[in-house]
Amino acid sequence: MSQYIVSARKYRPDSFESLIGQDNIVQTLQNSIKRNQLAHAYLFCGPRGVGKTSAARIFAKTINCANPSENMEPCGECESCISFKEGRSYCIHEMDAASNNSVEDIKSLIEQVNIPPQIGKYSVYIVDEVHMLSTSAFNAFLKTLEEPPAHAIFILATTEKHKIPSTILSRCQTFDFNRISVNDAVRNLRHIAEQEHIKIEEEALHVIAMKSDGAMRDALTIFDQTVAFCGTDIRYEEVTKNLNVLDYDYTFHLVENFLSGDYGTALLTFNDILSKGFNALYFVSALSSHFRNLMVCKSRGADILLEMPKSLKDRYMEQSSRCPLGFLYEALNVTAQCEAGYKASVNSRLHIEFALMRLSFMLHQSDVRQAPVVSQPSPAMPAQEEKVSAKPVKRKRFVSANAPEQKEESAVQPESPVQPETSVQAEAPIQTAAPVQLETSAPVEAPTAAAAPVPAETPVQEEPLELQPAPAPAPATEEKKAPAKRGRKKPVVGNTALSISGMKQEVAMSEPVEEDGQTVEGERIPTDEEITLKWHEMAEELREKRPRLAIAIAEAELHFSEEGGVKKFTFSVSNEAQKKWIAEKLLRSLEAELQKKLNSGKVSLLIDVADVAVAGKKQFTQKEKAQALANANPEVRNLIQDMDLDV
Repeated sequence: MSQYIVSARKYRPDSFESLIGQDNIVQTLQNSIKRNQLAHAYLFCGPRGVGKTSAARIFAKTINCANPSENMEPCGECESCISFKEGRSYCIHEMDAASNNSVEDIKSLIEQVNIPPQIGKYSVYIVDEVHMLSTSAFNAFLKTLEEPPAHAIFILATTEKHKIPSTILSRCQTFDFNRISVNDAVRNLRHIAEQEHIKIEEEALHVIAMKSDGAMRDALTIFDQTVAFCGTDIRYEEVTKNLNVLDYDYTFHLVENFLSGDYGTALLTFNDILSKGFNALYFVSALSSHFRNLMVCKSRGADILLEMPKSLKDRYMEQSSRCPLGFLYEALNVTAQCEAGYKASVNSRLHIEFALMRLSFMLHQSDVRQAPVVSQPSPAMPAQEEKVSAKPVKRKRFVSANAPEQKEESAVQPESPVQPETSVQAEAPIQTAAPVQLETSAPVEAPTAAAAPVPAETPVQEEPLELQPAPAPAPATEEKKAPAKRGRKKPVVGNTALSISGMKQEVAMSEPVEEDGQTVEGERIPTDEEITLKWHEMAEELREKRPRLAIAIAEAELHFSEEGGVKKFTFSVSNEAQKKWIAEKLLRSLEAELQKKLNSGKVSLLIDVADVAVAGKKQFTQKEKAQALANANPEVRNLIQDMDLDV
C-alpha cells in the first residue's frame, strides 16, 4: 500500500510556471535572475497559503541551477536541483522562526552564513514566519542582513508584515503576494481533479474556492476532505452538505418571498436553515452577499465582479431584472443594520425575523401602512363648502358626519360631528375669523370649530356658515387686518355639548381686545403667588438634571413689578459670576419655560445680584463656617484664644 500524500504537498508548485496567481512577482524574480541583479535580502509577505514559501524555494533552486531554461525555470536535472528535490541540498537552508526565535538561534545562523556553498553559486537562507523573532533576535540580525557575504541571500517570509521592525523592512526588497482569485483556484482544482480522475461539478468547484477565502492550500485541503466524503463523483449538493455551506437556493427563494410579500414563507425558510445547524449571523451575511450580487447585475458591465459559474450568473441576472434598484439598496441597508445589531440584541432570532418581515413589506408598504377605517353609523349633517373668489358665492352640500377630510377649496373647516337628531338655532351672528350664522328651530348644545381665514392678496368676504339660505353679508370696505393670536383653547371634539351662551363667551374670550385703535392680546397677567408657585416647581424639576441651577433658583430672592401691562419678575443670585452664567446661557430658556407653565406671555424674567448687606454672605468652605461661628459666639471665640487654636 503506497503512502498517501495530501494534495497540498503532492501538487505544491516546483516551478515559476506552476505558481498560481502571482504573475507580477514571478515576472520580477525571473527578470532579476536574467539580468543578474540579485538583491541580498528579500521579504515575501501576504496571506496564508498563497505561495510565499514555495516561491522562495523555486527562486533559490533557480539561481543555483546549472542549466536554467530561457524563461528562467530550473532544469530539474542538475546536481543542485536533484539534491534539493531529495532534501539533501547544502546550499539552500530553511529555518522556522516560530520555533527558533531567540538570539542564540540567530547567532547560530550568522555563523553558518560564513560557510561558502558546496554546490552552486549562492547559499540561500529561507526564514519562515520571521515576524515571530524576538526584538533582541531582530537586533542581532541587523548587521548581517545589511552586509552579508557575497554568496549569501536571505529570503524572509511572513503573514504579518506590520510586526516586522522598520529597520528590517528597509534592508529588504518587499514583495506583497495576492490572494488567489476564485477563477484561478477553480482552474487549479479542475486540473488536479483531472490528474486524480475525479469527476466534480463546476458549481462544486466554485463552492470549494469560495470556502478557501483566497488561500490555495486551504482549497486543496477542502478538496481532499470532499473527495473523502463523496468519492470520485462529487456533486454540488453533497459539497454543500459536507462543508455546511448555505445553498444558493435558499437565498434565491427568500428573495422571491420578499418580492411577493410572503413573510410567512420567509420565516419558515429561516427556521429550516437554523434547524440544519447554520449560524444565524452567517445566514444574514449570505443574504447580504446575495443582494450585493443582484445589485452588481443591475449595472451593465459590472457582472465581471461575480466570480461564479455561468449557469449561476445567469440565474442572478434573471432575478435582478425583476428587482427594483431601490429595493436592493434598501434591502442591503436592512441586512447591514441587522448584522451590526445582532450581537447587541437580547432576542437574536426575533432580531433577524424582524429584518425578514421588513424586507417582505418593503415593496408593499401601502398595504401595511393603510390602517382600516372603522366608522360608526351616524346621521348625515349638512355642511357648507366655500369657494374663494372675489365675490362671495354660496354653495351648500351635504357631507357625512364622519367624512375624512375636506379638499383645500374651502376656507372653512368642516364642523365636528354633532349628536343625532339635534339642530342649532343662532340667536345672533357670532363673529370669529369669519361671520357664522346658525339657524334652527330649537337651541341644542353642539361643538363648533372656528374657521381659519384664507390669506389672499385682495380682501375676501368669508361666506356665512348656515343651514338655510341667508343673505350674504356686505363686502368688507376696509383692508383686512392681520389675524391676532387666539387663545390656547383647543377645539372640542366628540359629542361634548356646549350651550349657545357658552359658545358666545368662549368666542368673546378668544377675540382680540381693541384699545385706542390698537390690537392687543387678551392674555391675563398672572399674580405674584402664581409666579412664585411655578418658579419653585421649575426648581424641583431641575434638581435631578441640573442640581446647581435648581439650588440657585430655589434660594434666589424674588421681586415683582408691573410695567406696560407686563409683569416683571426679578430673581437675585448670590454672586456676579452666577448671574453672568445664567444670563448668558439660561435666562431666555427659563423665561420661556415660566411663560409656558403660566400659560401667559405677560411675564418678563430678569436677574440681579443679591445685596450682601441685606442677604448676608453665605459660607461655603469649612473655614468660613468656623469663622462665622466664632464671630457669632463669644464663648467659641474665647475658647480659640485660650487654646491657641487655628481656624
